[in-house]
Amino acid sequence: MDYTNFLLMRDELSLVAVMVLLLLYDLFGSARSLRHFQLVACLLFGLHTLICLFPHRPVEAFGGMYIYKPMLTIVKSILNVGTLLVFMQAHTWLESERTVIRRGEFYFLTLSTLLGMYFMMSAGNFLLFFIGLETASIPMATLAAFDKYKRKSAEAGAKYILSAVFASALSLYGISLIYGTTGTLYFDDVAVRITGNPLQIMAFVFFLVGMCFKISIVPFHLWTADVYEGAPTNVTAYLSVISKGSAVFVLMTILYKVFGNIVMQWQGILYGLVIVTITVANLFAIRQKNLKRFLAFSSISQAGYILLGVISGNALGMTSLVFYVLVYMVSNLGAFGVISVIEQRTGKVMMDDYNGLYKTNPYLSLVMMFSLFSLAGIPPFAGFFSKFFIFAAAASEGYYILVLIALLNTILSLYYYLLVVKAMFINPSEQPIAPFRSDNYTRVSLVACMAGVFLLGILSVVYQQISLFSFGM
Repeated sequence: MDYTNFLLMRDELSLVAVMVLLLLYDLFGSARSLRHFQLVACLLFGLHTLICLFPHRPVEAFGGMYIYKPMLTIVKSILNVGTLLVFMQAHTWLESERTVIRRGEFYFLTLSTLLGMYFMMSAGNFLLFFIGLETASIPMATLAAFDKYKRKSAEAGAKYILSAVFASALSLYGISLIYGTTGTLYFDDVAVRITGNPLQIMAFVFFLVGMCFKISIVPFHLWTADVYEGAPTNVTAYLSVISKGSAVFVLMTILYKVFGNIVMQWQGILYGLVIVTITVANLFAIRQKNLKRFLAFSSISQAGYILLGVISGNALGMTSLVFYVLVYMVSNLGAFGVISVIEQRTGKVMMDDYNGLYKTNPYLSLVMMFSLFSLAGIPPFAGFFSKFFIFAAAASEGYYILVLIALLNTILSLYYYLLVVKAMFINPSEQPIAPFRSDNYTRVSLVACMAGVFLLGILSVVYQQISLFSFGM
């Protein structure tokens, strides 16, 4: 093996360098210097994010197992920015006296999952894809159980790892059937040998189960609400945005690159999954009183909308999907940022606890309202344009009934998002959450999220043109 191939993995090497530096700093830094751990972590990862912003020439390494194309720069950069925002929002939680684990472990585990997502996105072979999938999944279970002295956090970690192992086993079985029927694990070679026989269809279904688990598609969503509620809020934010965004992009890539010959079969499967996912998630979201469970079902619903971009299968669908993930990231992290800082200050996460929040904390109330409006797709916020593009992509392929059902569900989702807004601005409270000032890291992250919510809508047309050129479809 030619070890110089590792030098072609620029983004992965940069991320590993950040991980190693943070690990050494955590192990050998003095107690005084470790007080600045988060600043060092954010600066190092910010530098990595800047490096990854600049695309380079397409490369293949290890005989085609690893593939880099300029379009991956856009997706990886989105994941990097989201991860950096999560790091900034985690400041209050990590500095809390109740957090007894070394802060370095949180950053190292989080970046380990991100490295796995990098491998998934750059994979040209099912073996590297599965290695990336497990590298992203196993540390995530540890993050979910990070507050090890809290029963719900330990329970969340156990539920996640058990569900992940089961889903991975099914996916691996599907991959083994693909190898058995085609004799290869390379995406390009498999695509040529897919004929659509019953065994290959069954292999595809098993493979799809694992990806649906990662994305929280109904009926593989049952772990989501419990894990989101039990995990630390900042871990929940990372799980709902970064993990889901990478899995969706990988799914779309593999569906069209590997299973393009059976597109008619799996488009029918996705058609049903979109309808069931959006409808079931919206109905269950209405019943939720815990805001973390509320956003869990909201994220399941958003996953259904994202699949509209997958099912369209054209250039507009690909660019709309990536844009939707970007808008979903800033909107969801804005909402989770507010929930996180309030939970750390007061311990309150129920919807009724937010009654009268606008009178005591008007800025946090506005951030939450704008984030929810963007998630609901209300103009002029960015969420409106992301939904418009993804609906247009599906409609361009003739899925008019599917788009109509999605539009009706958008109205339903607007109702339950307005329940939170009503609690903050209209519902009275004799004991509202007391006024407080959030830390500088959280304020900067929330300002960045709000800038994305407002500016991405304005820049959406420019983004579409740049992305269409980058994806080359």
